[in-house]
Amino acid sequence: AEPVETEEEKQKRLRLERLVEIEAGEVRRQARVAEDKFGYLFLFALQLLPLVGTDRLESVLYFFGVAVTTVYLGGRQEVIDKPEQVSKNNALYAPIGASFAIGGLYLLLKVGIDITSLYAIMVTIFGALAISDIGVPILRNAFTQIDFATAEVPVPKVLADKLNLDQPTLPLDGLVTLALGVVCTLIYWAPAAMEQKFLISNAIAWALGMVSLGAISLGSFQTGAILLAGLFCYDIFWVFGTDVMMTVATKVEAPVKFLYTAPPSDTPRSYPFSVLGLGDVVIPGLFVRLMAKVDEVLQPQNLSYFNVATGAYAVGLLACFGVNEIFHNGQPALLYLDPSLVGSALACAAVNNQVADLWDFKEEEEGEE
Repeated sequence: AEPVETEEEKQKRLRLERLVEIEAGEVRRQARVAEDKFGYLFLFALQLLPLVGTDRLESVLYFFGVAVTTVYLGGRQEVIDKPEQVSKNNALYAPIGASFAIGGLYLLLKVGIDITSLYAIMVTIFGALAISDIGVPILRNAFTQIDFATAEVPVPKVLADKLNLDQPTLPLDGLVTLALGVVCTLIYWAPAAMEQKFLISNAIAWALGMVSLGAISLGSFQTGAILLAGLFCYDIFWVFGTDVMMTVATKVEAPVKFLYTAPPSDTPRSYPFSVLGLGDVVIPGLFVRLMAKVDEVLQPQNLSYFNVATGAYAVGLLACFGVNEIFHNGQPALLYLDPSLVGSALACAAVNNQVADLWDFKEEEEGEE
């Protein structure tokens, strides 16, 4: 008779299988980052742009470059675990939930209750973990001479027991990137003006954005269209109809937006930065990532849905910047991005003779083959 596996042996086997699964995922992520290395290098180079200048042109180039490159890289990135799929109901009610959240923050500010610090603490904790995660494949590509698959750091047995480790070691790459995340968080909270450390804030926001793009899936074209349509209305209302969006964006200081030093002006500004909200990257980015999945399944013969979506995002963002430049007031970016993305996807489907296929497209759910 075959020996019966004890519960302890089973748990140990499952942990080992999980480690093998994680390493296989890290190999895929490393390979994809290597393929997209010029995109990552371009993002790094953009962080030097403030040294060139802080005029309007530089800020537009910075936001445009960071946003479009992040959407492209986030749409192509490999992930270890299957992302959480958004349901149609969640997509339908997302604008209502977002409205309660932003409205609540606004009311708290108006009655003199400032929860900025608490909110920023939570965001930076998640930001450190995001840097730890998204930094691993970048680190592996930066130091190819190190075999990170086997490189480990010994830890005290007490800690190993607490973490339920089979061996008293932790992976070197994860520890290095976690340390980097902690350092970024400490710099963010250092007693220095935000003008001196806004790039650190942007790095945390970028990591949060990339992790979000990998952890969430729209699941189907219809879900994506519903979400973008709802947030299209949400963005227009809160930006044009009230002062809520601008108040929260400038009064709540946390790494959930991209900042660039505002251009010199004769009139004093209440907020010393130009701002691009993280949601204006992540929400459209989820749709662009969905188009990458559409490419994999529908195998279009004429136009790539992903490439068209990335281009549509760039065009929509340029339109937003252009209108902002003309009228000199804050613009709801999703007003330009959402129609550009959904319209271009349907046009691309028409060119590929796949309109019905795109409209009915659904990703496989967990457990489906």
